[in-house]
Amino acid sequence: MAELLLELFSEEIPARMQARASADLEKLVTDGLKAADLGFDKVESLVTPRRLTLIIDGLPDKQPDLREERRGPRADAPEKAINGFLAGNGVMLEQCEKRETPKGVFLFAIVEQKGRAASVVLKDIIEDAMNKLPWPKSMRWADHKVRWVRQLDRILCLFDGEVIPASYGVVTAGDVTSGHRFLAPAVFAVKNASEYKAKLNFAKVMLDREQRKRVIAEGCEKLASDAGLKLVDDQGLLDEVCGLVEWPVPVMGKIDDHFMDVPREVLETSMREHQKYFVLEDSSGKLAARFITISNMVTMDRNAQIIAGNERVLRARLHDAKFFWDQDRKVTLESRLPKLETIVFHAKLGTVAERVLRMRGLAREVSSSIPDCDVKLADRAAEIAKADLVSNMVFEFTELQGLMGKYYAENDGEKPEVAQAIAEHYAPAGPSDTCPTAPVSVAVALAEKLDTLAGFFTIDEKPTGSKDPFALRRAALGVIRLVLENGLRLPLRRLFAYAVSQYPASIRRDAAVEELLAFFADRLKVHLREQGVRHDLVSAVFALDGEDDLVRLLARVDALADFVSGESGVNLMAGYKRASNILRIEEKKDNVSYDATVDVALLSQDEERRLYEALIDVRHKALPLMRAENYAAAMAGFAELRGPVDAFFEKVTVNSDNADERANRLKLLAQIRAALHDIADFSKIES
Repeated sequence: MAELLLELFSEEIPARMQARASADLEKLVTDGLKAADLGFDKVESLVTPRRLTLIIDGLPDKQPDLREERRGPRADAPEKAINGFLAGNGVMLEQCEKRETPKGVFLFAIVEQKGRAASVVLKDIIEDAMNKLPWPKSMRWADHKVRWVRQLDRILCLFDGEVIPASYGVVTAGDVTSGHRFLAPAVFAVKNASEYKAKLNFAKVMLDREQRKRVIAEGCEKLASDAGLKLVDDQGLLDEVCGLVEWPVPVMGKIDDHFMDVPREVLETSMREHQKYFVLEDSSGKLAARFITISNMVTMDRNAQIIAGNERVLRARLHDAKFFWDQDRKVTLESRLPKLETIVFHAKLGTVAERVLRMRGLAREVSSSIPDCDVKLADRAAEIAKADLVSNMVFEFTELQGLMGKYYAENDGEKPEVAQAIAEHYAPAGPSDTCPTAPVSVAVALAEKLDTLAGFFTIDEKPTGSKDPFALRRAALGVIRLVLENGLRLPLRRLFAYAVSQYPASIRRDAAVEELLAFFADRLKVHLREQGVRHDLVSAVFALDGEDDLVRLLARVDALADFVSGESGVNLMAGYKRASNILRIEEKKDNVSYDATVDVALLSQDEERRLYEALIDVRHKALPLMRAENYAAAMAGFAELRGPVDAFFEKVTVNSDNADERANRLKLLAQIRAALHDIADFSKIES
C-alpha cells in the first residue's frame, strides 16, 4: 500500500478561507478516489497561511481489474445492431456467448477492463480537484488564465515517493517545498510525508492548525500570568490569528498610559479588530495597559524589535482614536442632528433624518405598551440615537455606532436611561446577543426595527430565498425576542399599520401590513422551532383573526401543544377532521356554506341533541376562560366534546334522505368546526 503527499503552496491564503479550503480539497480528492475505486486507510488534512496539505495513506498501486457481463441484442437481430454492440464493447462475435432466455436467444459479451495505474488516476483526480476548489474569492496573476485564491507558486505531489506530474496552469508538480518565509526560506526536497513534516518543523513551519492554536493559547496565558494579568477569552480571534502565522511566537507589548482614558470599547476595537491583538485585564476586570500579539518571527534580541514595532503601530492608531474622542466631545449629539439630512438611509426611503422622525413616532407609540416606560425619555433617545453616525469616531470605527452615542450622551448630560437606550437600540443584533430589558431601551430598539421592516416591505424589498440584503429576518427576530423576553403585550397589526402610515401615501400600505404579519408568523415558527415548539401549532394559532399578540399567542400554542398531545385531544382532532372533510366535500358539491344556525326542531336523534347541547355548554364555559387567557382550562373543557362527537358519528347518518335533515346535520358539523376554531385553526395542525 502506498502514500499520497500533496502540497499546494501559494502566497498567503486569507485566514477565514483556510479551514474551508482544506475541507473542500479533502472532499474533492477523496470523492475522486472513491469514484475511481481506489480505497485508502487514512486521510490527514493540514493547512497553514501558505499551504494546503493532504496526506492519504493506504492507497493501492492500481485500480482493480473489472470483469463485466453485458447482454446484447438477439442472436438473429439485424447485422447493424449486432455490429454496433460488438464495436461498443470492443469484442469480436466469436468472443460472445449465445444464451437461451425466456425471451429468446441473446448475445452476451464478457468485457474485461484492466485497472489503470494509481499514479495516472491520481493525476487526473488532483487536477480536477484543483479546478473545482470553490474559493469564495480568487484571482489571476501575471498573464495566466487560471485562477487561485492567491498566486500559486508550487505543487508538491508524491505517490509512493515518486512525483506525479499534476499541473495547474503553468505550475507542474515536483518533489520540493520550502519552509518559513523569513526564518527558513530555502527550497528542499522530500521523499514522503514523514520527512516532509520533520523538515518543515525544522524549517519553522507548524503544519497542524490545532497545534498552532495550542501554542498561541498557552503562550498567551503564560505571558498574562507572568505579568499578573488575565487574558480576555476570544476564540474568534484565536482562530483568525492561527491562520496568519506558520511559527507563532506570542509577545507582550505596552499601551501608553495617556490612551487609557479612551473608552475601553475603542481600545479593544483598535487592538482586536484592526491589529489582531489579544486584550488583557487586571484582577479587578479593568482593561490593562498591555496587549499580546502573535509574531511570525523569532529574533536575536528576544523580540524587542517586534514588540517596539507593534507598540509604534498601535500608538499611531490610538493617537487617532484619542483625537477623535476628544474632538467629538466638544459638540453635543443634538447639534449633529442637521448633518443626518445629508445621509441617505435608502434611495426610496429618504434620509436618516427622516428615519429619526419615524423612529420617534414609533417610540412614542410602543411606549404605552411597555410598563414603566417614560414616553418623553423614549422620544428623546430615539431623537438622538443616530446622531453618532456623523461623529469622527464612528466614521473611523463603524462597529462602535450606538455605543459611542451612549458615551457622548453621558458627556452631554443626558438622562442615564437615554444614554443606555442609545447604546442598546441596535440590540439584539443576533441570536446570541443580549436582549435589552430597560423600558426606554426596549422602546427605542423596537422603534428602530419596526421602521426598518415597515420601510422595506412598503417598497417591496422583502427577503427572497437565501438573500436578505437588508437583514430583515434578523430585525424580525429582534422584535420577537424583545416582545417575548420582556413579556410585552403589543398589538402587532396596529403597530405595523402605524409604522407603514409614516411613509408616503403612494406606497403600498395595506399589502405591506399583511405581508409583515405573514413574515412574522414564519419568523416566529423558526424561533420557536429552535426551542422545540411545533411549527404547525404556531400556524394554527396565528391563523385566528386578529391574533397578533405574541405573548398571548405563545400561551395559546403552549396550551394547544398539551391539548393535542393528550388522548382526548387526539380523538377530538380525529372527529374535527372527519367533520371538516365531510363539510368540505358537501359544501363544494352544494356550492353553499353550512356555517349557519342549527334548527333544534330538526334534531331527531338523541346523539344529535346531546352534541348540540354539549357544543353550547362547552363554548359558553370556554369563552370567558379564553378571554381571561386561561387557555389550558378552556381546552380541557373542549375535551368534553369527545364523547358526544364520537357518538354522533357512530349513530347518525349525516347525508340523510331528508334534504332538510341533511342540511341541518351539516350545520351541526359546521358548529363543531366553529367551536374548535375558537381555540385555533385545527385544519393547519398536522396529524
